[in-house]
Amino acid sequence: MNRDWLPIKTTPWTLGLALLFLFSLAETTDLPQRINYWLLDSALLANPTAASPNIAIVAIDDLSLARQGRWPWPRETHANLIHKLHQAGAKTIVFDVLFTEPSTDDAKLASAMQAHGNVVLPIHLAPSNPRLQLSEQLPPGNLTSAASRLGHAHVELDHDGIARGLYLFNGMGRQLWPSLALAASGASPREPDTQGLPAFINVRDDYRVVPLAGRAGTLSTYSYSDVLNAALAPDAFNGKTVFVGATAAGLGDILPTPFSGLSQPMSGVEFHANTLSAIQQQRLISPAPKWTGIALALITLVALATLVPRVRPARTLLACITAGGAILSLYLVLLHTLNIWLPVAHALIMPLVAFPVASGMRLATTNHFLNRQLDELVRTPRVALPEPAKHPASQLLEHFQALFQPQGWLLTEAADIISNRNLNLTDVPVNLKAGLWHHSGNQSWIRLNRGNVCYTLGIILPNNLNLEAIQRYLRRLKLSSTDAFEKRLSPSENISARIERVKVATERLNHMQEFIRRSFERMPDGIIVTDELGIIRFANGHIEEWFGEPMPSLSGLPLTRLLDGHDPRETQPWYETVSETLTMLQSRTVDLKIRDKDFLIHFAPFALPDSVQYGIIANISDISELREQQRQHREAIDFISHDVRSPLVSQLALIEQLKRDPTHIDQSQLEQLGRLARRSYHLAEEFVQLARAEQLTETRFYECEFLSIVENARDSVSEQAVEKRIALQLQGTEDLWLRGNAELLERAVINLLTNAVQYSPTGSAVSIQVFRAGHQACLTIVDDGAGIDPEELPYLFDRYRRQKSSELAGVHGTGLGLSFVKTVVEKHRGEIYVVSRPGEGATFTLKLPIAEPLL
Repeated sequence: MNRDWLPIKTTPWTLGLALLFLFSLAETTDLPQRINYWLLDSALLANPTAASPNIAIVAIDDLSLARQGRWPWPRETHANLIHKLHQAGAKTIVFDVLFTEPSTDDAKLASAMQAHGNVVLPIHLAPSNPRLQLSEQLPPGNLTSAASRLGHAHVELDHDGIARGLYLFNGMGRQLWPSLALAASGASPREPDTQGLPAFINVRDDYRVVPLAGRAGTLSTYSYSDVLNAALAPDAFNGKTVFVGATAAGLGDILPTPFSGLSQPMSGVEFHANTLSAIQQQRLISPAPKWTGIALALITLVALATLVPRVRPARTLLACITAGGAILSLYLVLLHTLNIWLPVAHALIMPLVAFPVASGMRLATTNHFLNRQLDELVRTPRVALPEPAKHPASQLLEHFQALFQPQGWLLTEAADIISNRNLNLTDVPVNLKAGLWHHSGNQSWIRLNRGNVCYTLGIILPNNLNLEAIQRYLRRLKLSSTDAFEKRLSPSENISARIERVKVATERLNHMQEFIRRSFERMPDGIIVTDELGIIRFANGHIEEWFGEPMPSLSGLPLTRLLDGHDPRETQPWYETVSETLTMLQSRTVDLKIRDKDFLIHFAPFALPDSVQYGIIANISDISELREQQRQHREAIDFISHDVRSPLVSQLALIEQLKRDPTHIDQSQLEQLGRLARRSYHLAEEFVQLARAEQLTETRFYECEFLSIVENARDSVSEQAVEKRIALQLQGTEDLWLRGNAELLERAVINLLTNAVQYSPTGSAVSIQVFRAGHQACLTIVDDGAGIDPEELPYLFDRYRRQKSSELAGVHGTGLGLSFVKTVVEKHRGEIYVVSRPGEGATFTLKLPIAEPLL
């Protein structure tokens, strides 16, 4: 039987049934209830309710027991306390002290209660003795009559033994008594909703969670004996509700709370005082019906079962975390805003278990897929290149000879020379390490181990600008094999063993795909591959860069829509070209323009694998440089035909004039002839310099110092500046080393300084600043000339472009000087810009990268 006869797929039904099973399993335990209690306690501890200033506690503490004697005290003592609190202005007095047995002092206590007029006494629901049924234990009749209201003193303990709330109404079948705090706020007993219950049945109604103000002692508390025997502060009890009850640990009226647990329990009287504080602030929390928690859990279950199978595995955890965060946010909003306690434990369990369950199902599906595809992957052809580490040493020498044309070499096997030229055994460096190149000048050496034989290979490289690049290339070559030291651990687990088998099998496919992908990416042209409907299925990085479309949006996009969006055309629209390529199976070549760049796109049909349909391979070549060269060629022809020919024609005409009358040669004519000749020379010189700049490559770069270049340029222009009495003020002392061509850089600076002197008024100054800014060497040239019109600034560095204002002022140029400067700066990977306003001069700023120090 096939081991994959029952594959487990991650679908809404399978995931939903798994979550429903776990939900039902959790329902049989007390885990959800514990989670609900923990969430409630954490929320209340993080945001405790403020203590009401209108509540005070008179505590029957250990100090009071020591001073007043053993408990219980005479009721005359309580009467004296009521008189004292009445004199202090207490608004309401609430006793959390049971007076269930008659006493000789009841008349004095009743009289004091009547004198105050607002004293609340507790009742207790308990059997009068162990043999009797549950009954209401009321105070004696005269005390009951003297009390303004009665309230029950029962506090409910949850299943974990923590007191978090109480029932606002509690009693037997005939009537329900309000809690002490509720009675203190003015509530009266009420009849139960269910009539006809036996008198011994305890009926509780309206359970509320009490948000405590803090640990024990948070509310204002006074010792019973201090209140009774000492003078009271004027505002200690005035207008307040005063709770009287036991806080001494020996009296046993203590309750564990979320703030204290079992370590520092809270007295019952303080719990009732906290209840009244919450009532006054309308902060009592009502538990939501249990079915709401179940309904929320089922909604969460359905949502996760629907969503998780549709998202990618990497986003499953995010989806589960988002669901849990949404549930907690709903929980906190209901708790702190609407005072509703929603049991969300079941709903929270769903995201917690959905992630591992979905991951397990996906793992099972992956296992099934791996088993089914393994054999097919093994048969996949492999495209791989032989590793240099497996080449024989003699073959490596042949390859290096063909690749680098070394001036000499040496190959030895142990101490025997196999082949040599201009190198001998005495030239071999000592302490060569196997597999590591050793470079000394233009000599490179390496020791190779092939089996048990040790070879030594050395070559003398050409001592030119490519020497460093060749040595870096050699260091990257891995010529030593480490297979003998590598061990593969065979996995023992079944799934791991299958994954390892698939990993080995897919290496061939990965090698082929990587080979194809890198081949397409390294091509100088853009490549687009479409299916039989002209939908893009593959595009290399050039397409993403040229069209400005992210790679994910390219996949699945119709080729015609991509082309129409960047180069729409009416004649021979793109859809005709694409459709004719597919239907007529004919190649097409069309011009394409994208963002002011010129391209040539060649459409070629190709047969799709395992199909009779044809797709398209579109090859897009960037011909912008070619078109730009054509444009420059035309401009050069125009320049030569006009600017160069014009002074030559004038010279020839002047020479013919002089030849007709050689006896009358005027000095002004000779000067004019010289000016024309110099103009022709300058035109030719600038044209040649621009051509040199355009042909500049980094192979002609070397280390040069920028400040010296600027100083030499200043000296070259100094004579011209002296003629106009213009001061060239150079500021800069730091040596800034660049990697570039000093001759062309100096010529570029000369052009900038010449322009500054030429356009500056007589007697002014030109400021030259050389400084370092980060990893750039900066040059700033500021003149006091007439400035540049704003409409001419964008075209200032275009070739053959002259300023209209300069031409009108009689300053004639070729329009090549600033174009030459920009070309030189760009060849050095720098930047240049100008800031100028008419009448305020101009500021040219040039920035070049500083050469990185060699390690």
